[in-house]
Amino acid sequence: MAATPEVGPVGDLPNEVGEIAARRLSLDGVLSVEQVTRRPRKELLAIHGVDPNAMRILDEAFAAESLGFDDF
Repeated sequence: MAATPEVGPVGDLPNEVGEIAARRLSLDGVLSVEQVTRRPRKELLAIHGVDPNAMRILDEAFAAESLGFDDF
């Protein structure tokens, strides 16, 4: 089994979302706060490592950039 690489900051995602969430989001092609907003909240919460605390941190990042979810 190959070692899991350490993940540093992913795009402009806040470091506070956590290493596991950042790794899983990047593997799903999500590399920026703006790309996160294109995903429904339910879909994000289904990603391993993206828990309610990570969502709170992302919400704060969205507010700082005047963004919001495209929930549909």
